[in-house]
Amino acid sequence: MEKLKVGVLASGRGSNLQAIIDASLAGEIDVEVAVVVSDVADAVALERARAAGIPAVHVPPGKFRTKLEPEIEQRYIETLESHEVDVIALAGFMRILHDDFLTYFAGRIVNIHPSLLPSFPGLDAQRQAWEYGVRWSGATVHFVDAGVDTGPIILQAAVPVRDGDTRDDLAARILEEEHRLYPMALQLIAQSRITVDGRRVSILKPRQGSEPGRDRAAKGRTG
Repeated sequence: MEKLKVGVLASGRGSNLQAIIDASLAGEIDVEVAVVVSDVADAVALERARAAGIPAVHVPPGKFRTKLEPEIEQRYIETLESHEVDVIALAGFMRILHDDFLTYFAGRIVNIHPSLLPSFPGLDAQRQAWEYGVRWSGATVHFVDAGVDTGPIILQAAVPVRDGDTRDDLAARILEEEHRLYPMALQLIAQSRITVDGRRVSILKPRQGSEPGRDRAAKGRTG
């Protein structure tokens, strides 16, 4: 079976990237990490990619602190296209993506967020949840749209917030679920088992002979 080719964008340590790589190398998912691209030259994520024999590319982000310049964003598109990726997986990528990128890869960008969206979007969601005093938090894999963590939800997992937890205790518990969920979500895409209708994502039952493909990242329509 042809594997789903995933391009990963990461800015930091890349622990979710490693979870995807490990699941791929173990044959647990029909996914190949085709390239890892980072805005940070010494990102641990790039080291993880090189250690696994995966192309690792640093594309400098330009002059802005939180977003990519249009010319730089085009370099990201060209790099991902040169590796013929089917899906883009954001794994701690700390830059805002603009309409050109989102339109080019429409329906083919996924992200993982450390909360039960729509609660606590944005930065440091673990601290947001901990400070708010919720009894449950968790992780969410979702498609990416132009909003901040607002795209259609693919998978979620809840974790308890225990008495005496620190922010770091909660973050560690959520991260375990992130490492489990992200490969699972990519496998659903690889098996062509996801349809999207507006904000609603449906997961189809597995069927024999289903194959991943560029046009099958998310069947249906979004928006």
